[in-house]
Amino acid sequence: MRQLLCTLALGLVLSGPALAEVTISVMHPWPGHNPFHEAEAKAFMERYPDIKVEFRASAENYDTGHQLIIGDAMTGNAPDVYHSGYHLLPELVRTLSARGQIADLAPFIEKEGGQAFIDENFNPAIIDLTTIDGKIWAMPFNASTPVIFYNKELIEKAGGDIDNLPQDWDGWIELAGKITQPGGGVTGMAYSVDAWPDDWLWRALISQQGVPFMNEDGQTVAWDGETGRKALELARRFVTEGGMTPMDFDQARQKFLAGLTGFTIQSVNSARSFEELSAGKFTLGTAIFPVENAAEGKVPTGGNGAVILSADPAKQEAAWEYIKFVSSPEGQDIAVRGSGYMPTNQKAMAPELLGDFYKQNPNWRISLDQIDRAVPWAGYPGTNAVEIWRSQRELIAEVMSGDLGIEEGLAEMVEMTNSLISK
Repeated sequence: MRQLLCTLALGLVLSGPALAEVTISVMHPWPGHNPFHEAEAKAFMERYPDIKVEFRASAENYDTGHQLIIGDAMTGNAPDVYHSGYHLLPELVRTLSARGQIADLAPFIEKEGGQAFIDENFNPAIIDLTTIDGKIWAMPFNASTPVIFYNKELIEKAGGDIDNLPQDWDGWIELAGKITQPGGGVTGMAYSVDAWPDDWLWRALISQQGVPFMNEDGQTVAWDGETGRKALELARRFVTEGGMTPMDFDQARQKFLAGLTGFTIQSVNSARSFEELSAGKFTLGTAIFPVENAAEGKVPTGGNGAVILSADPAKQEAAWEYIKFVSSPEGQDIAVRGSGYMPTNQKAMAPELLGDFYKQNPNWRISLDQIDRAVPWAGYPGTNAVEIWRSQRELIAEVMSGDLGIEEGLAEMVEMTNSLISK
């Protein structure tokens, strides 16, 4: 009997803290992310056999997921854990915290050691992504910056030098023009700002200039003059000089993977899928995101953080263990290898985890090479962020196609955006 009790006790120690049997529901955007989320849950449940993780259907993207969660919270049908895009986290927190529908993580963090726990695991730039109004509301799960994925053979065929790639937009656009073969169906480049599911790539065209996105009042955009004009001019040049063919987000990805696009700007989280799908077709390479302002230019940090939406104490405890695990060194090792995202936990860079892995996979570590330029991907104040982007995207598409002039397009974007913020 004593031996049996010792065996059971040892099993509890190895599997993690003992918790009452509980099931938590988890929801995340992007169906393509299902495999590495499922891998996370499998590893977690092996460690915590008394906690069962069930996934709800994945939202199409961050914006769609955000609207679903706001609606589910209003009807009392929110999941226990949700992975919110960083840019929408402020709106989510301020909306739900006012109704007591999102958990403040401070008590859970305090039990882990408080600030010492945070400092040991997360770079300040990363934890800032989930800090709203001075409080940490989410555990950072995925992080990414926009990077260039290129087709080595197409670049070399156009006279480009892989060992001496352009450092600015002028150089990349010129190279794209040389790659473009209208008769042969080859497109020089793809920067799908007009078709991207959210405003990440649009913000990148502003931040790479080394200027703020919002004015100090926090209620109006700061790109209502030269900054916005230069961003739209660049987007238009992608088409007129770079040979870009405006198309759907997924179509642009498929054309690149078919070997018919010289380079594309994407999230680094495409590293795994792009390497697998380009194998045997062309040699895939990566380069950092070009910035106009070499000294002050920045790139927005995409990704998501995991929040707790359950009000049930038992589910909250189980949910905390889950979001703590997926943001741990081990959890980040699983997430990065399954996607291409940057690790959010700095301890995941240990040699036995991702340190040696990155040495062997340079295409995966490219985002880390521009981490010094990474800034938070902030959302708009108020509750109209999703509507704002959908309206902006339509105007940007018209400018890129030439159906709308740059000055006129900018004026409409600014007026519409500031108006929706004020509402």
